[in-house]
Amino acid sequence: MKHIFRSILSIPLFAILMYGCSGSGQDAIIQEGVSTVLPASKNEVTIITLQRQAFNHELVSNGKVSAKAVAALRFESAEVIAHIWVKNGDRVRKGQKLAELDKFRLQNKVSQTKDAVERADLDLQDVLIGQGYNLDDLNKVPEDIMQLAKVKSGSEQNKAQYQLAQYELQRATLIAPFDGVVANLFAKPANVASLSEPFCTIIDTRGMEVDFTVLESELPLIKNGDKVQVSPFSDMSTTYMGSICEINPLVDEKGMVSVKARVDGTNNLFSGMNVRISVYRSLENQLIVPKSAVVLRSGKQVVFTLKDGKAYWNYIHAGLE
Repeated sequence: MKHIFRSILSIPLFAILMYGCSGSGQDAIIQEGVSTVLPASKNEVTIITLQRQAFNHELVSNGKVSAKAVAALRFESAEVIAHIWVKNGDRVRKGQKLAELDKFRLQNKVSQTKDAVERADLDLQDVLIGQGYNLDDLNKVPEDIMQLAKVKSGSEQNKAQYQLAQYELQRATLIAPFDGVVANLFAKPANVASLSEPFCTIIDTRGMEVDFTVLESELPLIKNGDKVQVSPFSDMSTTYMGSICEINPLVDEKGMVSVKARVDGTNNLFSGMNVRISVYRSLENQLIVPKSAVVLRSGKQVVFTLKDGKAYWNYIHAGLE
């Protein structure tokens, strides 16, 4: 009986010893794993001295190219187009002939109205003679009498028709008003010129402008004269330089402000082209820190400073980025 009791007491003791040995081995394994994961070297940081300096700010927006000077040319008479000397894309010089109408009817109209003016002048003289005035000294004719005589003779009306006929004859030949490129020319010779639509458009590509918008909050960051860089969406590798020339002092219902920039060297830019605009401005006397030095703590921006060999965090509010 004593032998059995001793055997029963030895079972839990053996189990306790086995458990103790197993726990020690597991702790050793865990300890070994931790020692291999954690780095043995210290974390090193880089510090800089905070100084006030110039901050080069960049504002990016999208816009459209527009020509500074655009002229829609049209004929004044519905006559047959006799000649067209240019086509779309041609560069023209100021005063160069572009197209011409058949002038037979227009020249005939000028001759008829000229004869009507001469007859009206004779009728005017007859009226004045009938009133007893000397034709050699018309300055003595009272103004009201002279005006009545002109109305009776139809002198002023015929002169107006004669001037209109001369104007239409002159406008029968379209001339480039300035140096530029021909666009929107769709008419063909031997067809009647349209009076409701322009014959063609002349675009001055030497003075291209870019229209874009900025947020109301960004308005203080730009001013006239700021440098801009323009890149067409069709070729983002090509850039053109320019400067802001106009800021519209009006905020629309979407909180946007219209801005216009004049672009230099724009022979390869087309009116209506979509572009990306970068506005550059240098802000003096700014405290500038690297973006990597700003960290977030509870949703707030923090910058660490070094004092007496210790790092202290400082809550900040970053302005431009």
